Amino acid sequence: MFIDKAKILIKSGSGGNGAIAFHREKYVAAGGPDGGDGGKGGSVIFRVDPGLSTLMDFRYKRKYAAQSGQNGAGKRCNGKNGEDIIVCVPLGTVVRDAESNRVLADLSELGRDVVIARGGNGGWGNAHFATATRQTPNFAKNGQPGIEREVILELKLLADVGLVGFPNVGKSTLLSVTTKADPKIANYHFTTLEPNLGVVELAAHRNFVLADIPGIIEGASEGVGLGHEFLRHIERTRLLIHVVDVSSIEGRNPIEDFDIINAELSKYNLELETRPQIVAANKTDIIQDEEAYKSFLAEMQQRGYPVFEISAATHKGVDALMDYTYSELQKLPPIQTFDVEMDLEEETRIDTTEAGFEISKDGNVYVVSGTWIEAVGGSVNFSDEESLQFFQRALKTRGVIDALVDAGIQENDTVRIGDLEFDFVW
Repeated sequence: MFIDKAKILIKSGSGGNGAIAFHREKYVAAGGPDGGDGGKGGSVIFRVDPGLSTLMDFRYKRKYAAQSGQNGAGKRCNGKNGEDIIVCVPLGTVVRDAESNRVLADLSELGRDVVIARGGNGGWGNAHFATATRQTPNFAKNGQPGIEREVILELKLLADVGLVGFPNVGKSTLLSVTTKADPKIANYHFTTLEPNLGVVELAAHRNFVLADIPGIIEGASEGVGLGHEFLRHIERTRLLIHVVDVSSIEGRNPIEDFDIINAELSKYNLELETRPQIVAANKTDIIQDEEAYKSFLAEMQQRGYPVFEISAATHKGVDALMDYTYSELQKLPPIQTFDVEMDLEEETRIDTTEAGFEISKDGNVYVVSGTWIEAVGGSVNFSDEESLQFFQRALKTRGVIDALVDAGIQENDTVRIGDLEFDFVW
């Protein structure tokens, strides 16, 4: 089964917590702090696997979580880093954030890994907090939490040329006679239930990728028939070969068919309206209505479309069509890729140079949020006076205290930072 869209949940590993420990050794009365740092959490990494052609695997496994880092230990022993998790996808997969629908990555080249959720940094052990005046710090820093998000995977085929047209007009036959692809071919509608790719090899170093897109019908852009599911695979193509059945053997009007398909393309994506098209007038060996055929040729000529009179079944005119297609591709820009719309590095970076927090109210509670302030708040040891003093100094030097006063906080009002709540004392 061809699956080209999936939604999954990914989660990077949390960083391990720093250790609170002191050097203990025989004949050493007062050893210093020697708590090790926590290990870094594993990241969720997406990688192109050339052996994959669909997103089928994501129907059965929908959650991918990297390993968390281990906590630090005494004797300055740092925690082990969590292992990354590699998520393999087919070439041409676009990864979007499910909440905002913004593009996180376009996996359109081999050999390039993309980190979609970076693991949290490990926390510092208490050895980092020793100073000349604070020689026995009884607190350490917690690790950063991992990132959890739902992402949407969309497979958009990487083909130079797309074959479009109504069902049963001969697209699969044309693909089979020009490439080594082996699509299912029969004389009934919707034979093609999934896109097929093939490489057209004209001569040494003269080749291009051709995709047979399942038949599009009227209403496809609104979800009618199979078109809605597969129109996305035309988005990357640089050129379209519009295959039209001009035989009139089924009583269809080729001009009307041509207009209906183009209308559906433009409704789905306005850019497709201007995509270059070559018209392949197919089944010219069995024409039933000569007048309708001549009218079609005249109309296409008037509109400025290049028309090739072919018969895919007998190979008539096919070589000339492929040669012309290759020459036109040389004039066009490379296959489209999607720009990244969300800066993942910026998202995971803790702000250490600016305020790094914001204040809001939840009922009567003043909520201080932000990556930096939540990381500091999670490290407080309320049973240790030095830890409290360190926390209070951090709030004061970063302007949190002044910001709370400006927000209208009063003595003994409740302040929440992450999972931490305390009464405000001025």
